[in-house]
Amino acid sequence: MVIYRPEYQLYHFGPRHPFSPVRLEMLVSLLEALGVWPTPLFPPEATREEVLSVHAERFVRRVEAASRGERVPDLEHYGLGTADTPVFPGMDRAARVLVGGTLEGARRILAGERRVLQLGGGLHHAQYDRASGFCVYNDLSVAIRHLVRAGLKVAYLDIDVHHGDGVQWIHYEEREVLTISLHESGRYLFPGTGSIHEIGRGEGVGKKLNLPLEPFTEDESYLEVFQALVPRALALFQPDVLVVQAGADAHFLDPLADLLLTSRAYEKLFRLVLEYAEAYASGRVLFTLGGGYNLDATVRVWALLYHVFHGFPLPGRLPEAWLKAWEARLSTPLTPTLHDALDPYGAIPRRPEIERRNRITLERLWEMVEAHLLS
Repeated sequence: MVIYRPEYQLYHFGPRHPFSPVRLEMLVSLLEALGVWPTPLFPPEATREEVLSVHAERFVRRVEAASRGERVPDLEHYGLGTADTPVFPGMDRAARVLVGGTLEGARRILAGERRVLQLGGGLHHAQYDRASGFCVYNDLSVAIRHLVRAGLKVAYLDIDVHHGDGVQWIHYEEREVLTISLHESGRYLFPGTGSIHEIGRGEGVGKKLNLPLEPFTEDESYLEVFQALVPRALALFQPDVLVVQAGADAHFLDPLADLLLTSRAYEKLFRLVLEYAEAYASGRVLFTLGGGYNLDATVRVWALLYHVFHGFPLPGRLPEAWLKAWEARLSTPLTPTLHDALDPYGAIPRRPEIERRNRITLERLWEMVEAHLLS
């Protein structure tokens, strides 16, 4: 099942902001050009009460006021009106539309759907009482809370290049929620969190796993530690459902970070996640989108997700008319295939050291949390 509504593109911080609705417009147009775009499920927008299931009323009240153009003197205290998360007219509704899509995905899982792809959302930085990092409301946590209240154990997996901090902190003391985030180390990258020492608190101890990776980590090292961490954690936790934030900003072309994944690594990751859902969660998995700030790379990565999700064969070449139209609009050449060219960047001189450090980080993580995961 695919969830989408055109109003997702209302979530728009302005023409120069990297979190651009053009990503979704471009993705949908590509899927249409490839002939694989059916009529998706049109979800309702989330209600105020549903947003309040994870966010403070004082925060929501300020989002609403700012959305109406009212002057709110302490707006920046709540993470709004900043360069990362500027205010725009109708922001509250635009954010609730995205939350509604992910929440509808959770409802469909509870109704018996096994696989749901929400072509939007993934706003993983939004906190209990603060916007952060392009994220106003945390659609992921609203969906996770809905699933937990229905009696399910949820494993949240975040492959965005930035730490999934908002989801982690909102559920930090919850035993029923396992969070796993693989990201570029916070020593170098926003939001500066996500160390191996952030393992949860109270009943959540040992259920919050972070694997901060070295800058310039490549496909082989990423996939090595991913396959060593994720299935082992899922086997110990035994979730009822996976919720996956599928950010595309760990791609080597992304301008805001320094991991070096290629499209082939992403295809492998998506196939592994579906395998893990079958093996550890009775096939139940809810995907959202997330970060991704190079249009060429992001759209191709999410088109790969769409094809892998449905079991469709990958096209050999993207439609010529689509390429020409978007190249003219963006004034830049586009990659003509879903996959990157082979050997798309030069050799990384520190590759062996980067791989060694990532292995050591994984070992230290397991030393900290394994006993708690087993409890």
